[in-house]
Amino acid sequence: MLKQIFLAAGLAYAAPALAAPEADEAAAEHPEAKPYKKNAKASENVDAALARAVVEDKRVILVMGANWCHDSRGLAGWFEQPRFATMLKAKYEVVYVDVGYRDRNIDIAQRFGIDAIKGTPTVLILSPRGALLNPESAPTWRNAASRDEADIYTYFDQFMPEL
Repeated sequence: MLKQIFLAAGLAYAAPALAAPEADEAAAEHPEAKPYKKNAKASENVDAALARAVVEDKRVILVMGANWCHDSRGLAGWFEQPRFATMLKAKYEVVYVDVGYRDRNIDIAQRFGIDAIKGTPTVLILSPRGALLNPESAPTWRNAASRDEADIYTYFDQFMPEL
């Protein structure tokens, strides 16, 4: 009986170490970040990004999501990876807008022609002058966490306007 107690205690102690490789593999498959700030001045941040985009001849990626959303955090996590960060910095101004439970900052989406946030994240790509360049694919990012890294990278690296 005493032998079984020690064996059980040893297994309980070792369990986190045994599970760690799986956790590392999952993180490598899908990094996550939490860039959505409830109290950010979202409209001002968008305006500032558009102003920088005009000067630097870039587009703007407006990611409308929330920290509670697995897919919003997943896309933001990919954007933080060095490969993505280098490409995005060269081509885009990126702004994260917290939409809460699709009940906050909706006016920003409406400003660019998206009537409602149907899922998170909703990803708007804007010209430097504020024209929505991806009206068809903007609401299709609700599965961002399960998308292939290479497909996400290619979409933003080789983006073609849908106008």
